[in-house]
Amino acid sequence: MKYRYNITGLTCNNCKTSVEKILNTQPGVKEVLVNLKESEVSIEMSQHISAKELQKSLPDKYSIFDKSFSIEKKSALKTLFPLILIFGYITISAVLLNLKFWNNKSFMLDFMGLFYIVFSFFKILDLKGFQKSFRMYDPLAKAIPPYAWIYPFIELILGILFLMRIKIFLALIGTLIILGITTIGVTKALLDKKEIQCACLGTVLKLPMTKATFIENSIMIVMAVIMLFNSSAL
Repeated sequence: MKYRYNITGLTCNNCKTSVEKILNTQPGVKEVLVNLKESEVSIEMSQHISAKELQKSLPDKYSIFDKSFSIEKKSALKTLFPLILIFGYITISAVLLNLKFWNNKSFMLDFMGLFYIVFSFFKILDLKGFQKSFRMYDPLAKAIPPYAWIYPFIELILGILFLMRIKIFLALIGTLIILGITTIGVTKALLDKKEIQCACLGTVLKLPMTKATFIENSIMIVMAVIMLFNSSAL
């Protein structure tokens, strides 16, 4: 039978050859075909071998995931509950900060600042795991691997700039750039119906890539555009 897995860490044809050679030596494996472009590996085997077992044979550079890891018997609401909960906390916090003297511009700046601070926290909790997952769909992280390592710290800096009201114009431009690039990758993954792990909250919370990821990025992008067009907010 043939099984397909997602794999990260593939950067060239040498990686492809190396992974195929290693996995072909595993008991029960008949044939291994690695798709470098799609970061997938197809394995024909006499009996199913879990991604966890296959991972033991691979160098740390590579991470292999069962393509069914996100297809669990859970409702969409239950699966995305951590993301919805965190989003709710951020929204309520931003509202409370501006409740006494309401100001739409201030609310959006606080929301964006809290968004970046909270989301960067979860990414930094498992930086190694995050960068592997992030590189599976972010175009810039795929092309320049070190970018995946520094991305959480870029988010942290942007969050501080928004909350402290420092260099807001640059922070808004930065938001459009990094989230714009990520959204392109998310959109492609959704259109290709890839079953991959979303790295928006790092890897501590196992969240699948869904439309919710696209929506959260879009909200931030829309807010940034609104703020940029309203020059008095800068």
